[in-house]
Amino acid sequence: MQIAEFQRLIEAIYFERDRARGLAGTHMWFCEEVGELTRALRRNRREELEGEFADVLAWLSTLASIAGIDLAQAAAGKYAGGCPRCAGTPCACA
Repeated sequence: MQIAEFQRLIEAIYFERDRARGLAGTHMWFCEEVGELTRALRRNRREELEGEFADVLAWLSTLASIAGIDLAQAAAGKYAGGCPRCAGTPCACA
């Protein structure tokens, strides 16, 4: 699945509810999911990690949608040329 396709899927499933909650409220849910990912990383259980990474990506996608940002376009605009500072791939920054 491509980033844009995923973002559209999350919009179809959750956008109306998330937009009604607003950017600040949705951001708080995103932060909670990042905390759950942190706990999963400590436990290092693959199945749990996969679910938490997916949740964080879904909440990030919905935040971007509420803010009017196309994640695929934003990512390509910043990282398609390598590291944004040194343009290296891999990064050669000190």
